[in-house]
Order: sequence, then C-alpha cells, then structure tokens
Amino acid sequence: MSAKESYNESVWSKYYGPNLGYIQEKYEHFAEDPFSVEAHYRELFTIYGSPPLTSEAARTPGPALPADTDWLRKAVRASKLIASIRIFGHLAADIDPLGQGHTSMAKWLDPETYELTREDLLALPASLIWENAPQDVLTGWDAYHRMRQTYTKTIAYEFSHVHDEQELRWLNSQAESATSPAPLTPAERKGLLGRLIQVEQFETFLHKTFVGQKRFSLEGNDALVPMLDEIVRAAAHDGAEHILMGMAHRGRLNVLAHILGKPYDIIFSEFHHSPNKELFPSEGSMGINYGWTGDVKYHLGADRAFHEGETVRARLTLANNPSHLEFVNPVVEGFARAAQEVRSAPGLPVLDTNKAMAVLMHGDAAFPGEGIVAETLNIGQLQGYQNGGTIHIIVNNRIGFTTESEDSRSTHYASDLAKGYEIPIVHVNADDPEACIAAVRLASAYRNLFKKDFLIDLIGYRRHGHNEMDDPEMTQPIVYGKVKNHPTVFRIYAERLEREKVITKDELAKMSAEADNVLQQAYERMKEGKQKSGETKTAVALQTDEESSAPTAVPLGRLQSINRQLLSFPEGFKVYPKLQRILQRRKDLLNDGEKVDWALAETLAFATILQDGTPIRLSGQDAQRGTFSQRHLVLHDSESGELYYPLHQLEDAKASFGVYNSPLSEASVIGYEYGYNVFAPETFVLWEAQYGDFANAAQVIIDQFISAGRAKWTQRSNLAILLPHGYEGQGPEHSSGRLERYLQLSAEENWTVANLTSAAQYFHLLRRQASLGGQADARPLVIMTPKSLLRNPRSASSGLELASGQFQPVLPEPLLGQTPGTVTRLVVCSGKIAIDLQAELEAAPGQDLSWLHILRLEQLYPFPARELAVYLNAFTSLQEIVWVQEEPKNMGAWSYIEPRLRAIAPGNTAVRYIGRPERSSPASGYADIHTFEQRRIVTEALNLNSQTKAAVPSPSGTVSR
Repeated sequence: MSAKESYNESVWSKYYGPNLGYIQEKYEHFAEDPFSVEAHYRELFTIYGSPPLTSEAARTPGPALPADTDWLRKAVRASKLIASIRIFGHLAADIDPLGQGHTSMAKWLDPETYELTREDLLALPASLIWENAPQDVLTGWDAYHRMRQTYTKTIAYEFSHVHDEQELRWLNSQAESATSPAPLTPAERKGLLGRLIQVEQFETFLHKTFVGQKRFSLEGNDALVPMLDEIVRAAAHDGAEHILMGMAHRGRLNVLAHILGKPYDIIFSEFHHSPNKELFPSEGSMGINYGWTGDVKYHLGADRAFHEGETVRARLTLANNPSHLEFVNPVVEGFARAAQEVRSAPGLPVLDTNKAMAVLMHGDAAFPGEGIVAETLNIGQLQGYQNGGTIHIIVNNRIGFTTESEDSRSTHYASDLAKGYEIPIVHVNADDPEACIAAVRLASAYRNLFKKDFLIDLIGYRRHGHNEMDDPEMTQPIVYGKVKNHPTVFRIYAERLEREKVITKDELAKMSAEADNVLQQAYERMKEGKQKSGETKTAVALQTDEESSAPTAVPLGRLQSINRQLLSFPEGFKVYPKLQRILQRRKDLLNDGEKVDWALAETLAFATILQDGTPIRLSGQDAQRGTFSQRHLVLHDSESGELYYPLHQLEDAKASFGVYNSPLSEASVIGYEYGYNVFAPETFVLWEAQYGDFANAAQVIIDQFISAGRAKWTQRSNLAILLPHGYEGQGPEHSSGRLERYLQLSAEENWTVANLTSAAQYFHLLRRQASLGGQADARPLVIMTPKSLLRNPRSASSGLELASGQFQPVLPEPLLGQTPGTVTRLVVCSGKIAIDLQAELEAAPGQDLSWLHILRLEQLYPFPARELAVYLNAFTSLQEIVWVQEEPKNMGAWSYIEPRLRAIAPGNTAVRYIGRPERSSPASGYADIHTFEQRRIVTEALNLNSQTKAAVPSPSGTVSR
C-alpha cells in the first residue's frame, strides 16, 4: 500500500458503522454530481477521494500527508478563488460611468490571496475547479481569466444570496455562458442606437425650447428606454396581454413619449400651456367645475396597444404616480394581479401569471429609503398577492435630490434591500447599452422560468440638477465637473459602432437629422393647434352624476336559503366545536322575532352580491376570521386543518370570491387593493384594517390615490375601506379610526364616509357600493365599522329590514320623536355613541322626553343636508341642535359637522357640542376615566338630571362645551 493510500484511510478512521454508510452515500452523490453535496463534503472527496468500503479499513492508521498531495490543496484553494469571483466580482466591476469612489475587493479576486501562482493554476485542469467549464477553458489559469472577465465587466452579478439551488445554478450558468444571452445582431445594434438618439434629442429639445421648466430628465440613464423596449417585446412574445409599469418622475416624460406612445406635440402643449386646454389639459388646467383638477405632466400615466405581427399583442400601462416616489409600487402590483385573474366563476379566482407582468422603476435613494418598497417586496410571493414576478429597475443616478449615497443609505448598493427577499440582482453600467439589453434578457428569462422578481441596478448619473431649475454644482461640484466632460451614452455607443464598422458617419448624421425633424414638426403642429391624438389614452373629465339607485333589498326567502347553504358543511368536515356552536346560532336569525347581527348581515350581503354576478375580493389582517372573531368566511377542519370556504359552495353564484389574510402591512396592501380595483372595476374590493388606526400607516396611499385619484387622474374606484372604530375603554390605541382625517379629505364627492349603527344599514350600504363598480359615479367608501356593536343586540336588525328598504343616510331614534312639534333639543350623532344613548333611554323609562329627539347621521359625507332638513322642518319648537360624539373635540366629526349644521339650522337655533374636550391623544388609558367621561357625555346629551345642565369639568380640568 502506498503512503498516499495509507494516509487516505486514516482520514476515514472516524467514520464507521452507520456513519460510514452515510459518508459512502454522500460520495455516490458526489460521483454523479460534485455540486449536489455540501461544500465541506465536496472538499473532502476532492482531496481524499472515495471512502473505504469497510469500517476495518477506515480505522487503519497511516503516516503523515505526503508532499505529492499539495496539488489537491491547491485545487481546493483554486475552487475558493473561483467561488470568490462569483461572490465578490461585482465589487471590482466596471459598472460606474463616472468612476465615483467604487469600493474594490481586488484582494478576494487575486490568486496570491489564496497562495496560488500562475504556474499552479496552469497545472490544474479547469474541470476540477469550475463545474461545467466551457470547452475552450482548459486550465485553472484559463478558468480564472474567464471568470474574472465574466464577473468584473460592465455587467455585474449578485446571486450568492439566492438560496434555491436550482435557481442559483441556472443564474450562474447564464452569467458564465458565452452564448446566453445572445449578442445583438447588426440590425438590433442600429435600432438600439436609433432609440438612444430619440431619447437624447427629446431631452435636448425640451431643454432648449422650454428653458427652466421642470421635466426631471432621464439624461445619464438614457438606456432605460431601450431596456423597456426589450422588456415589452420579451413579455409580449411570452404571452403577456398586459405590461403594467410604475415609476417616479425621473425620466417619466421620455418613457411616456417613447414607450407609451404619447405624441410629442401633446407633451409640448403641456409645457407651452396650449390654448386648447379642454382637450389637452396641462398642470391642472381643467376647470374645477368638471370635478377634475388634473395633475402636473410628469405625474400622469397613459396606456397604449403594442403589437408585432399578427399574433403578438399586448396592452402597456404606465400608472399615474404622485411625488411620493415609491408608493405606486403596490398599486401596479395590484394592476397585474387583477389582469391575471379570471373572476367569472364561483370559488377563488383563477390565476394565470403569464397573462400580465409588472415592471417597476425605482430611484436609488428611494428604493432603500422608503419602507413601502420593503412592504411591496414582501408580498411578492404571498398567496393573495403574488403575480408571477416583477422586473425591477433602479434608475440609479447616485444622488437623491442633493443628498449623496453615503448620506442616504447604510448599505453598499442601493439594491441591497432586495437581497433579503432572495431577488437576483444585476448591476449594469448605463454607458454600455448592450450590457443593459443583456441584463434585461436575463431578467425576462428568469421571471418567465421561475415566476419571481428580478432586479436590475442601472448605474448612471444625472446630467442636470434634481430638476432643470437647480444648480447641482452647489452640492456636488466634483461630480458635476466630471459630468460636464463626460460624453453622452449616444455619443459613446455611436463611436463604438463606427469603430466596429456597423454604421457610417453619414448614416449616423441622417438618423440624427430625422429624429430632430420629427421633434420640430411636432412642435410646429402644437403651435398651430393641430395636435395628434395618438393611441395613448388621455384623461377625460368625470361627471358628477347622482349616485346609483340600484335596489339593495333582497327577498327574505332568498336570504333564508342562502343562510341554510352557508351552514351546511361537507360530510366529514369537522368544524371547531366552539365555532360550530356560534355558527349554528345563525340558522334561526332570519326567523320572525329574531335579529341578524353585523357579521351575518355582511356575509349575506357578500352572498347576494356574488349571486348578482359581481366578484368580491376582501383582504386585511385576520380578514378571513375577522379581528373580533366575528366573520368566519374560511373554516379550518379541527383535525386535518383543511380549509372550507362556505361562499364558494353557494348555489347560483356567478362570480369568484377571494378572501385573504394580509401581512402586517397597511400601505402596500391597501395600495395593492386600490390598484386591483382600478384595473378591475367590476370587482367589489374591500380592505379591512385590523383596527381603524392601523390605516395611519397607509396615509400616503389614502391621501394621494384613494381620496384624490378621481380628481387628479379621473381614476374610478369603488374600493371599500373598513375601519373598526369605537371607544370601549381600552386605551388610546385602536379606539379611533381617525374619522376626522377622512372628513378633512372629503370634497367634490370624492368618496362616501359612513359611521353606521345597524346591521341592515351595513347590508344595504355594501350592496349599494358593490353596484357602483365600473360606473361613472363609482367612488370609494370609508366605513367606521364597530367593535363592541358587532354583538350588541341594539345594532342587530330583523330579516325584514334586509328584505326591504335601502340605505338611509339619516336614521331617527326609534324610541323618540312621536310629537315633533314639542322637540326643543335635537341631538345629532353618529356611530356607537348613538347606541350608548339608546341604552340610556331604555334604562330611564317613564320620563317625559317629548322635548328631545335624536338623529343618527349614518352617512357623514356627502353631507345629507336634504334628509336632515326634512326633520328640521318638522321641529317647529326647536331651540338647540347638539352634536354628540365620544371622540375628543378636535377629533371625530365635530369640526366637519359644525359649519354644516349651522348652515341648515333654523334661525335663532343654537348649535352646541357635547363630548370630550380637545386632546392630543385619542382616548384615556384608564378604564375608570373612560367610563366617567362616557357617562358624563351621555347624561349631558339627554339632560336626564339637573346636575348635567351645568358644564361638567373633565378629568383634565377643561370644560366640555
């Protein structure tokens, strides 16, 4: 036996019995595929070969390691060198056009770091250290140079954070293949150059023609446009019917012109303030009488048809986006999911992720800086939100407004956030347009194969300031010294193609002249008022039609049939016993003398909406069960965990029903639901906050999209937002849904805001809202839903109330109002406090209350002045109107209600407030104080004893009036 053989046997001496069998099995896998075993086993087998067949041989001692195995050690070190190039090569890559202080990791790419020489690498076969090495790569030295060239050029790869072995191997093989993606043909290269000419000359024309006007130019990242061209072509050829895009304002006009096909002359008219403003509205120029105030040109979206040949057709959409840069992300993701689902049959919608694809463009400062990005990335693979992967492009100009990268993020790259979600990342130099196209082709292939996100970090620069009115040299003098002397990507690429004999100077001059001529002609048409309409959809004014009066009552027999069906479970399905008892109580609630609670009214509304042919999508934290264990739209078998959706088995249902528990995220989820609803307006979409104040975390979506989208962009949505609200003495958190914020945003009939007191009202309002889908008068709905009232018998309704009537914006207190001519005090209130007042009235029988009446304002906005006036006209002796609320005076509805009550109050009628004093926090954290305050409000409102006639100090010492 040789020394080497003896030594090898001693290495295996610690393996015997079952352990030896295990290591032998590992070696069999290694023999078939070295990369199918863990790295330490691969190293073990590479150095020491196969394990012995018997335990006796494994325990045979041997001498020390002989010198002739040094090459095996070198092979291991060479393997580490190759692995390091894969992992760290991007840090030494040529990916920054301006060469701004990029960190070098050259030591990890240097053979000397691994105690290797050129001769060592020449002596090693490439196949030993590089799996699937190309045929022309023979030695370790060849492998080193090829890998270094692959991973440190103008396109750089970050894949090591991807843990799925199949994905990682595919990504590495694509990066290391000489034929994938295929190099551009001469015709493609000329087409790419032509596109770069259009991009640059468009920006140049705007710069010289509309001096000093903001446009947030793309210059420095011009390659974005041809990259989008390539994405659109690839997606359309892969069968996508819709390509949905979202981006901030940087480069948006260029994308609108060249990707969305918005005619140059219309864009010019928006700069020039064209006199034909009704047809070509500019910067909010549409008259407010139309109910549309418009938006600035670099926030507007568009869509158009794309087609190549007879079979490749798709629809491109660029979403409208405010200056809250990244908040369009979840909206576009919702667009894509809506475009992918078929909702025309009962059950869950049928999802086909090939039908649509989302493309999101990000800012390099905003991507790591705005939390909405992480929220949106997180939902990418969740059941209720995944849509087959998004291609992300960071339009990286290395500066956020005036802030440099080192002041705007704690990570090395702007893209590093994506690593946490195992999203493959490619960094690419924006001055190498062919590398940019290669990156896009890799991204498209990955998305098509694995149905996951892919991120391209397009590293360029910003030729001008944040906008064209800024002087960037104030804050970045060194950078802009370089920018001034740096040629544009068009010039760089044109010179390259000239050198390589792909194009001649004459051809280049002709292409430039043609592009400039198109711009000039469009400008002349604009000045003459002869703009082209183009394919791109432009916004039209929304009409302020009366709300739909579709009937919402449902025959009682139909409701009883639905209820029986929903309480019938499959044979063998075991409902959790406690829940079974709760659900069985519902079976008699539609009978005479019984009442329907809030949750059952909601379920019956959903069921009838589905039978009417309207799909429903409901999401939110705990939406399936309900935050307060009231809903139970998805049941879990108590033994197997199997899921059962009662509404999926409903007879005569004509549409899908999707209900999804959302992640603990508000902004991304409500943005997603809004986007879904805008794209699929025929679908009734609802989002429920776990507690009403959770919606605070989605305030940008609410402010910029839901409340204002109709006025800014003519976007129609009938999204319903459910916000649990009510003071139960549980402290300041989760008491208030912040009703005041929605009322402050109310104008131009932009939405409906309601605070209901009965299950029947909820039933009718849901059905009315669902009927608005796709109509011109569609608008969102914000409901302050109850917590304790969910099970309060005073908020329950008889089945006949669901079977007749409709939603009432104003409800009178049923215990009062028999003699309206004697009423001197009218209490007006909304929501839970009305039930508290009713409970107090029931507890004080026998009193003469003919002087008092209570009206419940169920709909706060639009303000039901006409309905209130009907009651006020009957109160001929009225002396005062009192608004009563449980929220502090500076919260709730008082600030909104006061001027409206005064406007309709009869002459000499006082308008007063009863409630908590002004506070900075929504509610007390002490139950005793809450109870004291609530008691004071109720007794003062009803004037039940003489003590309450005087102003009652609150615990803080302030007076409540």
